[in-house]
Amino acid sequence: MTTRPPARPTRPPLVSVKITDVAALAGVAPMTVSRVLNTPDRVSAPTAARVRAAIDELGYMPNLIAGGLSSRRSRMIAAVVPTIASPMFSAPMQTFTDTMAENGYHVMLALSGYDQASEDAQIRAVLARRPDGLLLTGAVRSPPIRELLRASNLPVVEIWDTAEDPTDVLIGFDHAEVGAAVADFFVRQGHTHFASLSARDPRAALRREGFAKRVAHHGLTLLAEKVLDAPSSIEDGRSGLRQIVGLLGQRTALFGSSDLVAFGALTEARLHGIMVPDQLAICGFGDFEISRACHPPISTVHVDGAEIGEMAAREMLARINGAVTPARIAVPFQILPRATT
Repeated sequence: MTTRPPARPTRPPLVSVKITDVAALAGVAPMTVSRVLNTPDRVSAPTAARVRAAIDELGYMPNLIAGGLSSRRSRMIAAVVPTIASPMFSAPMQTFTDTMAENGYHVMLALSGYDQASEDAQIRAVLARRPDGLLLTGAVRSPPIRELLRASNLPVVEIWDTAEDPTDVLIGFDHAEVGAAVADFFVRQGHTHFASLSARDPRAALRREGFAKRVAHHGLTLLAEKVLDAPSSIEDGRSGLRQIVGLLGQRTALFGSSDLVAFGALTEARLHGIMVPDQLAICGFGDFEISRACHPPISTVHVDGAEIGEMAAREMLARINGAVTPARIAVPFQILPRATT
């Protein structure tokens, strides 16, 4: 699925807002505003919140990006991702960084965790460093940040998600469809009872919701849902299964929000004497190395993260060079049946 947007319009120059205007509205010194933008840990939470509210109200952007970016190249791309501890994001970031380097660009990486306020702060901080473009994870942005990104007139590539109205270029897939597809896969195997262990992040939540809705659509029973911290680890998968094990039936199909969670559930099931897949079928997400290398190998959902990273780099380079590219690019996913189902 691809759609071609009209040529990027030339935006009118932003109203000139000075740091002193922000300081006056927030009732602080200009230096405090600078600290909120650059070293927020040095400012109290109430003061920082007041300054950010003033920034949003006035539409302030640091002078580093206020003018002339179209005529000056920094040869630097900013990338904001939740974490690189998970293969889910490390694979696309590696190929993105490699491809951009081959074309003479450096990638500045910022880690936002799974917190909206943290991501907003990271985006503001990297914009102030005058990048030639931004790579972001997901398509959910706060309204002030979305407007800031569009007003910057920089190429923005969002990955790992889908949306009807992307900020600029969006490369990804529908997470709710992934969850629904896993439910259908289990149903075809004859399962009638289901459970899920899911991380507390927006994309994992969509997979969990898609899974639950499809189970209900089939008129079948969802025995348990357990929401875990994000990013979720092997230990989270183990503790999650411990907490729901008493709710499981004699034959249950479990969907884990990642292969790490699925591996943790598999490990814990063994300790409880639960036979996999006869009593508990398990499917993960991500096709990590651990799901292929463990015994038994874990069924999972494969998405080519490395290819997403390379596609993102190609679209970024095209946008930087003024090309009109598709606004939305859908990438496929595939369920890989293995020994746990």
